Amino acid sequence: MVELLLHPANMPFTVALALMLCITFIEGAGSVLGFGFSEYLDNMVPDLDTSVDLDAPDVDAGSVFTRLFGWMGIKGVPLLILVVVFLTSFGLVGLTIQSVAQGVMGFYLPAVVASLGALVGTIPVVKVFGRSFARFFPKDETEAVSEKSYIGKVAYITVGHARVGSPAQAKLKDRYGTSHYIMVEPDMAGEEFDQGDAVLIVRQMGAVYGAIRNTAEELET
Repeated sequence: MVELLLHPANMPFTVALALMLCITFIEGAGSVLGFGFSEYLDNMVPDLDTSVDLDAPDVDAGSVFTRLFGWMGIKGVPLLILVVVFLTSFGLVGLTIQSVAQGVMGFYLPAVVASLGALVGTIPVVKVFGRSFARFFPKDETEAVSEKSYIGKVAYITVGHARVGSPAQAKLKDRYGTSHYIMVEPDMAGEEFDQGDAVLIVRQMGAVYGAIRNTAEELET
């Protein structure tokens, strides 16, 4: 097992599992000590992968995660939970692939090849988990609200940097006090939102909501 974990060809999967354990430990410690580590870790998500050379300068790691999970059609689940599931599944699937390769062929696959295979196997796992978990996410089913009712509500950017065409995750509360996580982008060209900004939802564009910067303090909740 130690050889499997420490072999250079398996480093992407070992690092993914180690990162998952670190996030879980810090989140658990935060819950015990009463600190707001969950929000802090959410804000750190865009910086988790600083080694990736993204060709487009206006695309950061945060938008990569939000675009990926948005493409999967996962809504209503905190991004941090999905990232933990992604890391766990990627690590375990990758190690399984390499273990089978070693047993059948006598050698490990190159890290890049195994990583691509692990990614292909991870996406369905995250998709199924995310959609299943969303059904049981704490909420009062008798107080269901329409997504259209989000228009006119104030939301707060939690993860990512929002630009036109590059949405970020935001959190809002409905009239019952239930929290919802939605994808938001500026409604006006040239506008940008950072983490912590308060925005006013003005329209729905499929799975993404257009918003303007909230300038009315009395609307904030």
